[in-house]
Amino acid sequence: MTTFRGFISASQPHPEGAQITCLWRRALLNAMKILQCHNVYQQVGGEDSVVADERRMLESHGHTVVQYTRHNDEVEKLSKLRLAAGTVWSRRTVREITELIARESPDIAHFHNTLPLMSPAVYSAAHRAGIPTVQTLHNYRFLCPKATFFRDDQLCEKCLPKRVKWPAIQHACYRDDRLASATVTAMLTIHGMRGTYHRDVDAYIACSPFTRDKMIEGGLPADRIHYKPNFEPSIPQVGRGDGGYALYLGRLSPEKGVTVLVDTWRRLPGRRLEVIGRGPQQDLVDALAAERPNDVVRHHWVDDDELNRLLSGAALLVLPSMNYEGFPKVIVESFARGLPVVASNVGAMAAVIRDGENGRLARFGDAEDFARVIAQTLDDPAGLAQMRINARRDFEENYTADINHDLLMQVYDAAAQRFAQTRGKTFTPQYTASSTNAPPSLTANS
Repeated sequence: MTTFRGFISASQPHPEGAQITCLWRRALLNAMKILQCHNVYQQVGGEDSVVADERRMLESHGHTVVQYTRHNDEVEKLSKLRLAAGTVWSRRTVREITELIARESPDIAHFHNTLPLMSPAVYSAAHRAGIPTVQTLHNYRFLCPKATFFRDDQLCEKCLPKRVKWPAIQHACYRDDRLASATVTAMLTIHGMRGTYHRDVDAYIACSPFTRDKMIEGGLPADRIHYKPNFEPSIPQVGRGDGGYALYLGRLSPEKGVTVLVDTWRRLPGRRLEVIGRGPQQDLVDALAAERPNDVVRHHWVDDDELNRLLSGAALLVLPSMNYEGFPKVIVESFARGLPVVASNVGAMAAVIRDGENGRLARFGDAEDFARVIAQTLDDPAGLAQMRINARRDFEENYTADINHDLLMQVYDAAAQRFAQTRGKTFTPQYTASSTNAPPSLTANS
């Protein structure tokens, strides 16, 4: 059982007039009430899945989760002017968040996606209501309006050093729309100048060491960025890996390296590939499957049982992403089943995959090198078997729900401590991890 206690001294009005919640619920009940806030995407993706997994994980450890969500389906009902204004400062969300905190009295507010309907105004709203704030960095939106550092089929960091992200407007990076790109740029610029990201967020969560380092490079406060990876909520059986095929699982779009995947398989005659996914480049995969019906199969959709079967039977997972990624959830899903991953040697993937140990790394964007590495890996059954053991061990040591819960509690501790200190209050935490080998929360300076 996790023991986590925190006390913020006497409940007094802070200068902005809100009441600071003094005695944390977990001090008595060993549990928290968390306000989880997320702007849901129109096309459900990995980020939405991570939010759902985290809610279930918290509830399974005895915490109460109060959710506040906005859904991107609302965008169609808004005028461009109203959407732009709400992206920068959403009065509706500020009002609703303030009312929800007054009604539910949560201990902390944890934000995931806030674009475009919530806006960064939610952080100060939570502070004024008297609770600390945490923001998970699922992507690179704080530094890149498109969030991926990817443009015209290549990596792009033109906006990284700039206070005003004008290249994003010039290239219409966000949704291929200059007005929409200008709106996101205005949001980042205004809140950057206002000090929102330094003053109103008590702790950031980076899903990979690479993301943490990139955010520090972009100017976010290093001492507040904590590493907490994604996790697999269940503990599945180790797969046999005896299906003799490689697996691709994800969106079929340019930033995911679909052209690299197709070009790679044209260099691998007789090798089986199972593809699960949909997206704007699915026709490329369908054409390949038509050319090689005995080797390539695309699954438009599979249920959970079929997904588990395909992950458990695969010899390896292929992840040829052309962008940095945050922390692809599919890596954890693969490691949980002892499935090695062959991925691009950039970004979060290079930070998580140790070449030759729990997977292999191939040169970014290089189909010929991917083909060489995949063939070499499949033709080395002894090496592949050892990688399977190592991948599962990595999962057990780093990516289980219990370990992730311990890490998240440490982040909440750090956020509460910072929140209290900035208001002249006393916060005395006492934390004991639920397992003796649980890794500590890594800050940027560790």
